[in-house]
Amino acid sequence: MQHASPDHALLQEQAQTAPKALRSGAARLWPWLRDVTLTVLLVAGGAITASQWRERVGLNNLAAVATERLELYAANLEAELGRHAYLPSLLAADTHVQQFLSQPQDASARQRLSSYLAGVNVRAGTMQILLTDAQGQVLAASDQRPPAAQLREALASDALQFFVGSEQEGPSFYLLHPMQREGQTRAVVVVKLSLAPLEASWMDLGLRTQGERLLVADAHGVVVMSSFEPWRHRLLEPRRADKALPGFDEARYARPPGPALGLPTPLQSHNGVSLVMLRDQPDAAPRRHMAQERLLVPQGLRMLSLSQPTEVWEQARLAGWAGAAMGLCVALLWLYLVRRRRHLHQLFSAQVQLQQAHAQLERVVDHRTAELRQTNAELKRQIQQRLQTEGELLQAGKLAVLGQMSAGLSHEVNQPLTALRALAGNSLRLLQAGRHAEVADNLHHIDQMVQRMGAIARQLKSFARRAEPLLGPVSLLDCVRHAELILQHRLRALELQLQLDIAPGLRVRAEGNRLEQVLVNLLGNALDALADAPQRELRVRALRQDGQRVLVAVQDSGCGLSDAQLQRLFEPFFTTKPAGEGLGLGLVISSKIVHEFGGTLRAQRLPTGMSFEFDLAVETWHAAEDEDDV
Repeated sequence: MQHASPDHALLQEQAQTAPKALRSGAARLWPWLRDVTLTVLLVAGGAITASQWRERVGLNNLAAVATERLELYAANLEAELGRHAYLPSLLAADTHVQQFLSQPQDASARQRLSSYLAGVNVRAGTMQILLTDAQGQVLAASDQRPPAAQLREALASDALQFFVGSEQEGPSFYLLHPMQREGQTRAVVVVKLSLAPLEASWMDLGLRTQGERLLVADAHGVVVMSSFEPWRHRLLEPRRADKALPGFDEARYARPPGPALGLPTPLQSHNGVSLVMLRDQPDAAPRRHMAQERLLVPQGLRMLSLSQPTEVWEQARLAGWAGAAMGLCVALLWLYLVRRRRHLHQLFSAQVQLQQAHAQLERVVDHRTAELRQTNAELKRQIQQRLQTEGELLQAGKLAVLGQMSAGLSHEVNQPLTALRALAGNSLRLLQAGRHAEVADNLHHIDQMVQRMGAIARQLKSFARRAEPLLGPVSLLDCVRHAELILQHRLRALELQLQLDIAPGLRVRAEGNRLEQVLVNLLGNALDALADAPQRELRVRALRQDGQRVLVAVQDSGCGLSDAQLQRLFEPFFTTKPAGEGLGLGLVISSKIVHEFGGTLRAQRLPTGMSFEFDLAVETWHAAEDEDDV
């Protein structure tokens, strides 16, 4: 059976996890793309919708206003033209005209009629009144100005009215009334009206509004009146051979018609509004205008109003920005709602997961609580067992010390017993000899030896018994004296005197029996260190620290300890003594006892020897005894 290599297994694992990572990345990227796309669409849609709506409303309002103004201009023009429409027919029926026609060759009659026409011209406010024959020859006139060259063409075409554009006089309008008799035209009454004042008022209005322009075109599409002077005498649209009108003659106008403006006929409508592109000047860029048209049917005229909707488009742009802002607000609101819904969903999911985790935690806590109960019970059992073991170790330590002292104690007891036996035999012989004074002296020595043996026995009994750890005031000097008594045989063997630097009234907080055990262990170790020392000194000092605690130091001048021995000094079963002479528990037990007293046992090197120190709480320390402190 072939096994896949680790590299092959790793490639398979990567191949399996890669699609999941891609799907996870796409899932995280999709909401962001969706939100951005929707925001862009809402902003763009709001801007376009608001701009188009505001443009449509603005153009409609502008068209309504322009239409009203165009109607007003058209009514003004019609009123101006219609105000004198009656005058030709009225003059044709006038007696002065009729009398002149009865004798047209009379020069005086012509003079009288010309004077009469001049008066009528002044009173009517017209520009000129003429009486001509059918061929256009002037019979009588209100002034001496020659008639327009287009008059003969109008008479030939039987026209009743026509426009004439003049560079000097401005636009003029002619009203004709033929006087016929027996089917023949005897004469024609011609009334010439000046439209220059009306056109001047339009120009002034165009200069003041800076946005509206007015023009009037005749039946041939030539601009005969305009509030914008460069547009006068220009064609509305280019001339083509297939659209040539009959009777069109450039000679009828003050100058040949200029380039076409490009206004279509009829006007093209966009959303109910006609928009055209016009050039203000032939070499200028085309600009978009809104056009309104009004036909003056009786006169055969076409009046157009052209407005620049710049303000409308500016408002449309502002509305577009406002729409974009509104779309952005809607997008932000939608994003907020989506985020809030997603957040609430996450909170709900987190709450469900938290409840599940809480339930799981409760089960784990119950299980761990049961385990802790079992562990606690086991720990209590172990602590009880440890306390029992420690007590047994303490007792074993005491017994070990007693075992080590057994040889010395046997010598300490055997010597008084031998002396007692000798003194007792000597006392019997002295008693038989009647030497009673010497017998009494022997009995006194026997009593002292018995008391000494009793003190040793009581101290050993007190040291060996298992005591309850009850802390209280204990005389430190007495505890040191008792330990000295137990080790007295070793002190005499080394010919050593224990030096004490302890105030007699010093009482510490401890338990006497266990404090004596600590002192016996420390003094015993010091005696072991002094066995081979050339200079033997052993001292116990009580150094006052801060008035509340005292430092007890057991100092010797022995060989000391190495660094390796100092590091392992308080390890159980570690000893520097030869095999069979120590258990390695003395310092461990002593350290525990001192710790229970609230202190710490530590070892320090001296220039010569070692110092084992521990601190205890002070119960009483007489002031008179402070002079002995260091």
